[in-house]
Amino acid sequence: MIGLIDSTLVGEASAIIPPSTGRERVLVLGVGNLLMGDEGVGIHVLRQLEHETPVPGARLLDGGTGGINLLIEFEGVRDIVLVDATRDGQPAGTITFLQPRRVGELPRGLGAHDFGLKDLFAATALIGPLPNIHLYTISVEEVKPMCTELSPAVAAAVPEVVHTLHALAARLAAGSA
Repeated sequence: MIGLIDSTLVGEASAIIPPSTGRERVLVLGVGNLLMGDEGVGIHVLRQLEHETPVPGARLLDGGTGGINLLIEFEGVRDIVLVDATRDGQPAGTITFLQPRRVGELPRGLGAHDFGLKDLFAATALIGPLPNIHLYTISVEEVKPMCTELSPAVAAAVPEVVHTLHALAARLAAGSA
């Protein structure tokens, strides 16, 4: 997989977007804030995915807290595999996989971003067909400002999500999922 954008937000004028072959129909998107402890788990998962075998036809993107700036990244994408933290009342480290077909089916409690993911996907649906969404959430209990480390329970969930997300991205890119 292609390297991540680590030092700039998607949409910034200075952002360097990894080159696209134009054939990537699968976007693997991690969102979260690395400076808020467990809230940044989506980015931690993507950083681990960088060490896996690249998946032809899939592109990794660190969405950070990019909000509406991520909208342009959905153009031409058939499938979005998204990973984010959620405050859903489950024990920290609980992994949930969902395939919402409509914006209204997205769960409440996805990451603490200024422009929520539900809002982002609602805007996407207004512009054109909504890509297929494959959502991995990892439950968090506490968000720690100015902390870059994951709690032990959330960190323990990362390897499983990396493994299953990589396998799903490979199936989607091959057209067999």
